[in-house]
Amino acid sequence: MKVRDRIGVGKRRQAQISRLMQFSLVGFLFVGLYEIDVGIIVNTGLGLAITNLPAVLERDYEIPMDAGLTLWITAAVFLHAFGTIGLPWMDTSFYQQVWWWDHLTHALSASIVAGAGYATVRALEDHTENISLPPLFKFTVIVVLVLAFGVFWEVAEFVIAEVSRAVGAEPVLTQYGVGDTMLDLIFDSVGAMLVAIFGTARLSAVSEAIRGLLARTERDGA
Repeated sequence: MKVRDRIGVGKRRQAQISRLMQFSLVGFLFVGLYEIDVGIIVNTGLGLAITNLPAVLERDYEIPMDAGLTLWITAAVFLHAFGTIGLPWMDTSFYQQVWWWDHLTHALSASIVAGAGYATVRALEDHTENISLPPLFKFTVIVVLVLAFGVFWEVAEFVIAEVSRAVGAEPVLTQYGVGDTMLDLIFDSVGAMLVAIFGTARLSAVSEAIRGLLARTERDGA
């Protein structure tokens, strides 16, 4: 039984929740424009673009993105954008006031990277007879891939924050020290391991679609 069946949230309700989050992101973007807050504008604008990615993948590349996968992606970018704003009566954002918010968003974002990595690795394995990866090795590849992406993200946060300070601008991304970076990477690993252990079953259709895309590309190039 799938998680959505256990908690009584059907595909239609998941699609409605995703759409509500998208509309909320539009509202966040207007808040950023009204307050002339570059951080909010960039984070919500990028989040809106990412929420449209599932529709593009399904329309242009025939990769099935069901309501659950779409909600998964939308929730990750929504919570990140919401964390940069907070609530009207709060003096600071959720990232600054709620100690676990950063950990939650890192784990969610890492799980998406892990899901994309797993689907691609499995598609390559199914597509090429010369590639056969033991389950433990695939697990390790997913975790290492996410950690590599996490390190890249932390470096990007550091560079953007330092450049922003140098030019006297408000940082779009903020880093809170070495301890925060280590915790971010730990929760990146948590998100990756959860996908590697529990989330691979619902990515089978995506892997199969990627395998078909690789096969068509190979035929067209031959």
